[in-house]
Amino acid sequence: MQQVNPARFMDMLQRLATFGAVPGGGVAREALTISELEARRWLCSRFSAPHYRWYMDDAANLFLRRAGLADALTPVMTGSHIDTQPVGGWLDGAYGVVAGMELFLALDDAGIRTQRPLELVIWTNEEGSRFSPGAMGSSAFADPTRLADFLPVTDAGGERFEQARDAARQATPAATSRALGRPVHAYLEAHIEQGPVLEDGGFQLGIVTGIQGVRWFEISVTGVSAHAGTTPLAARHDALMSAAQLISRLGEMAAARQDPALRFTVGRLEVSPGSINTIADRVTFTIDLRHPEEAVLAEMEALIRQTVEAKTGACGYALRSLMRRPPTRFDKAVIETVAAAVSATGAPACRLGSGAFHDAMYLADVCPTAMLFVPSHKGISHNPAEDTAEADLVAGVRALAGAVITLATPANALQSTPN
Repeated sequence: MQQVNPARFMDMLQRLATFGAVPGGGVAREALTISELEARRWLCSRFSAPHYRWYMDDAANLFLRRAGLADALTPVMTGSHIDTQPVGGWLDGAYGVVAGMELFLALDDAGIRTQRPLELVIWTNEEGSRFSPGAMGSSAFADPTRLADFLPVTDAGGERFEQARDAARQATPAATSRALGRPVHAYLEAHIEQGPVLEDGGFQLGIVTGIQGVRWFEISVTGVSAHAGTTPLAARHDALMSAAQLISRLGEMAAARQDPALRFTVGRLEVSPGSINTIADRVTFTIDLRHPEEAVLAEMEALIRQTVEAKTGACGYALRSLMRRPPTRFDKAVIETVAAAVSATGAPACRLGSGAFHDAMYLADVCPTAMLFVPSHKGISHNPAEDTAEADLVAGVRALAGAVITLATPANALQSTPN
């Protein structure tokens, strides 16, 4: 789309990065904090024409609706999130939101009113760094019954999500209240890849076909605490040594599959009593298991359980499942719409799956959905060094614009495909 204005787009993207900017680099803009609320108010200030309306639902998701010629039709939605890790980068989530903003402004410049209404959405707490779990806003949109479990969740300071949600409503008077969840014609999310595939392959754009599945586990190892200086090695029930051996066995088991798509991560380790001169009596650690095929996830879980249940050594072991999410398959028709829009830009592109969670994962449960990636420099994300070349960012906006315009044309009917 020729009316996409690179200078305006980059200015908005850089302006958004000032909300929560950290001296020396990075952005600290966790969900519904003062810096995020200030950023939301700034977003609202950018759109006040009569064909725009701001809304906020009961999960504090913020929507900008651009009226369509057939405004009663279900909308085409795009967007992402603007919350960050405690200190993150300037593009994660923010890129998809500002790309939607530029799309709307470019349509205004071109004098184009789409048949279907368009909606730009800023999802709440995608990162999950302030409130757990992540993707609260999009998951509650997809299934409003989830909200009841989210409202009492507290952050590290004891503030409830419900309190932060109510503060967001008060801080955003431009947004009218709206019910949580409703029909959507299609959802398309632009995002940085957060990995090295596009850059390593020399691609400017990525047509995302789905999101890999994940299973989280917590494993507890129980021993007996004793004095580090007086207890012989042969007499110990050392939970930490046993946990280390178990982690090593599980890691070797995963590596032995030689599956380049498999992801196995031990991300958290907690030791009790945590004293330098006391043998550990309890250790818990987590496993993050990911793969794009459900069958592989099931096989790996079975192997993990068998290894834990073998109870080698003097300690006790227990495994608890924390979360499981099957692989997400994006809608074939929306994928092809994105592919056509990408082809029209002339940018080198490829198809790939997403290794990270995104709000699109939950939208795929309720409407035809797909994603569009731009490269991440050196694959870095969740880090102040996060960056993407301006030419790649702009190419993504052009492709997003082409796909959204096509999706907003009623003649292009979509047949939703199972995920």
